Amino acid sequence: MSFFEFDENLKQAAKTAETASAEAFARINECTEYNQQKVLHAFIKNGVSESHFAASTGYGYDDRGRETLEKVFADCMDAEASIFRHSLASGTHTLTVALFGLLRPGDTMLCLTGRPYDTLIGVLGIDGESSGSLADFGIKYEQVELCADGRPDNAAIAERLKHKKYAVAYIQRSRGYSLRPSLTVAEIGELVKIVKCISPDTVVMVDNCYGEFVERLEPTSVGADIIAGSLIKNPGGGIAPSGGYIAGKRELVEKCGYRLTAPGVGLEVGASLGHTRELFMGLFSAPHVVGEALKTAVFTAALFEGLGYRVSPGVSEHRADIIQTVELGNADALISFCKGLQSGSPVDSFVVPEPWAMPGYDCEVIMAAGAFTLGASIELSADAPLREPFAVWMQGGLNYNSAKVGIMLAADRVLRDKK
Repeated sequence: MSFFEFDENLKQAAKTAETASAEAFARINECTEYNQQKVLHAFIKNGVSESHFAASTGYGYDDRGRETLEKVFADCMDAEASIFRHSLASGTHTLTVALFGLLRPGDTMLCLTGRPYDTLIGVLGIDGESSGSLADFGIKYEQVELCADGRPDNAAIAERLKHKKYAVAYIQRSRGYSLRPSLTVAEIGELVKIVKCISPDTVVMVDNCYGEFVERLEPTSVGADIIAGSLIKNPGGGIAPSGGYIAGKRELVEKCGYRLTAPGVGLEVGASLGHTRELFMGLFSAPHVVGEALKTAVFTAALFEGLGYRVSPGVSEHRADIIQTVELGNADALISFCKGLQSGSPVDSFVVPEPWAMPGYDCEVIMAAGAFTLGASIELSADAPLREPFAVWMQGGLNYNSAKVGIMLAADRVLRDKK
């Protein structure tokens, strides 16, 4: 029995796509099992108990649940310490807290991966000084452009480091709204080696959004000083209602803590308000949910490649994050994809997405996201700026079986509207 009606040709294409995905699925299962054991070990090592789920209010002094949760996450990331809190409003907010915690007026940061994600431009103040930006506080920004193939230009990075002192070397792991490959942990490790060999005191910070639990190692496993990300992406497991994290060397995490709250106060305060249980559950579920999202991405690549579209990464390519891009060629097809995907969402399936001028972006953006948590990109979602090359960035999927239907509905809508 099928609850959804699909064209026979599309159903056959989906079967062919799943067959083509089999080897990739097996690799994902192996990685998921490893990461799930790593997380379970961290829970057991730190003695997580039911008492840790109790809510704190007010200042949140002596919140044992919060403190234990942050020890567990630090162990999961191979870090000395972490901040793992619902009070961080988004990935951009978390990255901002980290940058302001690490940088001081007069410092210069160097981005090793070209122009960063759109929403960080205002934080940096590089397109005109927005109020409260790093530039507004006298912090300078420079970047090293990527090579023609979208990979970091290691030679140019080394040359830049030889001639100037940088407080922070910044790496964006994921591709953002570009078609460059996302960075593997091994590639990040090579960048860390270059920086530390030439400028040992430079702090290497990694925007780790979309990459947690995709591989067996994290950037902090290969020498990155500090990483940051969002809890409504991978590490929240689709359960965390909001939040962000920072993890890495203890002294650097403490600096970020002073920026999060206040100097002299730091991480000693911050009421959990009853969210600790959700954050524990989300973290525990994260490796499995990330595995489901990765399977969804692989299936999407196989299906749309079979339908004649350019995809990145390809079915058999190594994956460094949960994002899948499909180049649809024109604005109409891109909008059709998002409308089809939305129709297969468990929440707001009846909503019709339309392009709009979203804050932080330089053009109209369309998003499909029928999620239990607003904006959660670990749930099946897709978004794209309406500009060349009219590619959609798809990610998430709490479970593969339902996400597969959403992807097939997206394909069905694209094919029907094309006729």
